[in-house]
Amino acid sequence: MMLGPMRIDSEYESEQLTRRMGIEILTCEPGLVVGAMPVSGNRQPVGILHGGANAVFAETLGSIAAFLYAGPGGNAVGVDLSCTHHRWVSSGTVTGVCRPLNERQAVASYEIVITDGSGNRTCTARLTCTIRRGGRRTGLRTASARKTPREHPQQTEHR
Repeated sequence: MMLGPMRIDSEYESEQLTRRMGIEILTCEPGLVVGAMPVSGNRQPVGILHGGANAVFAETLGSIAAFLYAGPGGNAVGVDLSCTHHRWVSSGTVTGVCRPLNERQAVASYEIVITDGSGNRTCTARLTCTIRRGGRRTGLRTASARKTPREHPQQTEHR
């Protein structure tokens, strides 16, 4: 089973929160991840979409975007999530659109805009992930390949 670019370990396939919440990934490409989630099954006791469901939805879309950015063999881990809930939703499906705000070597931030079936913004979220890029990149050396200070004495200039 796959979730965007991420392979789900078969041992945990039946335990996926995204499946329980009905989250579907509609578009999955670098720079744009779009998904949908039903309100039904993700409600607060008063009948509206749970704010925590928005958070799960946003983190799912942002994490997929970060995994895409990390590349094959890379990894991404969410370290900060904030959600602003603008209006409540009581029925239908919400759509989330995730775009990068900033993608750097070791950290990436994403904005996730969630809208209702009429296109009204219901939630804006921001996710920051740490990134470990996949594969070996040219020009970079591992710690073991670096010279130790004894092998490369430091030059000082005396005036």
